[in-house]
Amino acid sequence: MSETDAKATCDLSNYLASAGTRAESDRVDATSYARLLARLETMPVIEQAKGIIMARSRCAEAEAFDLLRRASQRSNIPVRDLAAQIVARATSPPAAKDRTAPPAPQHQACRVS
Repeated sequence: MSETDAKATCDLSNYLASAGTRAESDRVDATSYARLLARLETMPVIEQAKGIIMARSRCAEAEAFDLLRRASQRSNIPVRDLAAQIVARATSPPAAKDRTAPPAPQHQACRVS
């Protein structure tokens, strides 16, 4: 093998090695990109749920997210799904009262005589 052939073989080998690395890098980049897109899609609903929790619990943003995260872990529901449930409940109209249902029992101290 001549020196020129050896150099060409070495160059080809390096090119093929870098192509494999580029393909792997492209796969990692595509996966990271997909994750980023998923996070961007779910971010608004999580932010809305945090706002609802902050308003109802009168807490700071970090504490609201911590409450959401812990509830997610306890119920084994992903944060994004739990956040969507919170937003849906908060934005849905109140259920119409059933006029045939008996009134809710009142605590002894709350009864009107």
